[in-house]
Amino acid sequence: MANHSHPDPGSSENLLQTVTPLATFFKLTSLGFMIGVGVVGNLLISFLLIKDKTLHRAPYYFLLDLCSSDIIRSAVCFPFVFLSVKNGSSWPYGSLSCKVIAFVGVLSCFHAVFMLFCVSVTRYVAIAHHRFYSKRLTFWTCLAVICMVWTLSVAMAFPPVFDVGTYTFIREEEQCVFEHRYFKVNDSLGFMLMFVVIVLATHVVYLKLIFFVYDRRKMKPVQLVPAVSQNWTFHGPGATGQAAANWIAGFGRGPTPPTLLGIRQNPQGQGMRRRLLVMDEFKTEKRIGRMFYLITFFFVALWCPYLVACYWRVFVKGPAVPRGYLTAAVWMTFAQAGVNPFICIFSNRELRRCFSTNLLYCRKSREYNVDVYHWCLPVILGFPPPPPFRKKTPPDFFFQKGCGIRAKGEVVV
Repeated sequence: MANHSHPDPGSSENLLQTVTPLATFFKLTSLGFMIGVGVVGNLLISFLLIKDKTLHRAPYYFLLDLCSSDIIRSAVCFPFVFLSVKNGSSWPYGSLSCKVIAFVGVLSCFHAVFMLFCVSVTRYVAIAHHRFYSKRLTFWTCLAVICMVWTLSVAMAFPPVFDVGTYTFIREEEQCVFEHRYFKVNDSLGFMLMFVVIVLATHVVYLKLIFFVYDRRKMKPVQLVPAVSQNWTFHGPGATGQAAANWIAGFGRGPTPPTLLGIRQNPQGQGMRRRLLVMDEFKTEKRIGRMFYLITFFFVALWCPYLVACYWRVFVKGPAVPRGYLTAAVWMTFAQAGVNPFICIFSNRELRRCFSTNLLYCRKSREYNVDVYHWCLPVILGFPPPPPFRKKTPPDFFFQKGCGIRAKGEVVV
């Protein structure tokens, strides 16, 4: 199948006749909704990431970059698709503007692929080598990774501007994109293969991460190693620490046991608190990794039908791709730009907390089991706040941002 921007007159007339007004209305409505969700949703996530300083760390820098890419694609490329559908599957803006719009769309696509691969690598490092991750993955390291990803994306999307894999308007897809032709005269197959290889590599990294976590959850038999004794101060790999504890308590004599040399004596219980903090960080990194894998999974699921259609055009010369399937596949790629905000909100506890704190202002207090909506609504309407549900109000009552309620029931005017 030869996919070109100026088909034969007969096929063009048949194509226009098959498009009903109802189908056009459905396309325009769904595409307008995708534009709104893609722009507003990603702007909302970006606002939360910039507003809350607790989110100014490595994984969320990459999420902010993904949101910016989706905003560019939704605000620049989709409106031109909307206009082409409205004009009856035509492109009246010239070949140069078509190449520019196609370049932006392909740039955003490859940027998402490369960024998701880098995120998968950082997720593995965060769990398998957490100390190295916390020390080395700073803001400047993340900025360097983001710049590298944009550079690779430009390198993949820029050659077709000079007719190496031509950008053109595809009437069946109603957008400016790669012209996928039969593989004997094809020059876009390399770009498609690169896309698939990076996606597969991303899943390989996540699979390795799953095996790493599962392997660390297995219980291994205890290997007893004998301790070394010098003047009844047992030390070494097999020491239980009892001799050191006796020496600290004042029951030992002589020099400091070797187990205590160079070790700072921490207050009692500090080691346990540190261990629990590490476990909390480990669980947090796992939750963030789960969120990014969901983003990767939905990206692949929404792009997979379109990739099948592209490979069909490249390797199958005879029958064409059914128009209904192609339209659904193209619209699924458009929906991908707006699905990430929903994934982030529903799968990330920190983002939900920031959303409720910075935008909703009123949320339920877990500490005192008091419904803050019961307090906020009367204050917003101008009435005095009702008494709390508990009979005994805590001495230092909480203050919810935006509710106008301070300690001891004071109302801020």
